[in-house]
Amino acid sequence: MNKVKTTHKIILEAAHSMSQLKKDSIALVVTSPPYPMIEMWDEIMSNQNLKIRTALDENNGKTAFELMHKELDKVWNEVNRVLVPGGYACINIGDATRKIGAEFALYSNHSRIISAFLELELSCLPSIIWRKQTNAPNKFMGSGMLPAGAYVTLEHEWILIFRKGGKQIFDSSEDKLRRQKSSFFWEERNVWFSDLWELKGTKQKIKTSETRKRSAAYPFELPYRLINMYSLKGDTVLDPFLGTGTTTIAAIASQRNSIGYEIDPIFSEIIANNIEETSVNFINTRINSRIEHHKLFIQNRELDITKKEIKHFNKNINMPVITKQESNLEFSFVKEIKNEEEMIVAYYDVIRPSQIDFPIKNKSNLSQQSLF
Repeated sequence: MNKVKTTHKIILEAAHSMSQLKKDSIALVVTSPPYPMIEMWDEIMSNQNLKIRTALDENNGKTAFELMHKELDKVWNEVNRVLVPGGYACINIGDATRKIGAEFALYSNHSRIISAFLELELSCLPSIIWRKQTNAPNKFMGSGMLPAGAYVTLEHEWILIFRKGGKQIFDSSEDKLRRQKSSFFWEERNVWFSDLWELKGTKQKIKTSETRKRSAAYPFELPYRLINMYSLKGDTVLDPFLGTGTTTIAAIASQRNSIGYEIDPIFSEIIANNIEETSVNFINTRINSRIEHHKLFIQNRELDITKKEIKHFNKNINMPVITKQESNLEFSFVKEIKNEEEMIVAYYDVIRPSQIDFPIKNKSNLSQQSLF
C-alpha cells in the first residue's frame, strides 16, 4: 500500500521568472510580498532596481511606490502563467503610511495590486480584512488631540483573492472524491468565509547583519485557512515570497504539496529551522483541534431544542455533521517530516473512526447516505 505523502520544494531565487514551473501547474498561490513603501523593505526593493533608491533619495515617493510595484508585477505575471484555469491567488498585503520629504501620505498597496491583477484579466473576488489584534488600542499618529493634523492608524491588512478564469470543473471521480475529502465543517465555513478575520500577528526578528532586522511573518492560521478554503488535498500551493516558510508548514498541515521561492539566501537556514522547530505535534494539535471544536459544536447544538435535528453523519470521524457535503471529510495526522533529495517530504496517517470517541445521541436517525 502506497504511503500518503506530500512534497515541499524551496527554491532560493527571485520569483520574477519561475522557470522551474510549468504553465497551468499550480492550484493556489498564498503569499505575502514585501510591502512597497515600508522602510524595512527599501533595501531589497532597491537591489532589484537602483532607480527606486534614487527616487527615495530625491524624496519622490510616488515614483518609488510605482517602481516597487513594477517589480512585484513581474511576479504577478508569472503567477498568472503557472496558475491552473480556475486557480486562486491569495495575496496578504498592507497599505503603507510614510513621510517622504515634507509630505506624509498613504500608499495604497492593496489597490495597486488589484489593478495589476485586473490588467492580467484575473477575476477579483471579495477580499478579507485581517484586523490585527493589538495590545495598544490608544495608538495614534500626528498631532495628538489638536485638529486637524492627526492621522487614522492602520491596524488592518488585506487578503486579496483572485481567480484565473471561471470556476473549476471537477469532472473525474477521483477529483470529486478528493474534493469531498477536502471539505470543511459547516461552522468553520461560517468563520473562514467572513470578510473580517481577527488574528494575532506573528513577529519574528531575523538578524542578517549588525544593523539589519526584518520582521514580517504572518501567523500560521492565515495560510492554513486559505489553503483549506481554496485547494484540494494533493494540490500544489505556491508561495513566491516564502520568507520564514509559514506557507510550507500550513501546506504540510493541510496535506497539500508546496513550492516556495525566496530571493534572500539567508532565509535558507531560517526556513529549515522553522520547519524543524514547528514540530509534528504542533501540526497535529491544530488538526485535532478542528475535530474537537466540531465535537463541542455538535454536542452544544444537540442540547439546543430550538435547532433542527442533525440528519447527516461522517463515518471517517464517527460524528454527525450539519450538511451532506461534510459527510466524506477526512483528516490525516502528520507522521513524519523528512529532508529527502533536496526537498521536504511529509508522511501521514489517516485518522480512523476508532481513534475518535464521540457519544451520539440519536445515531439511528442520522443519514449515512453516500455523496456519490
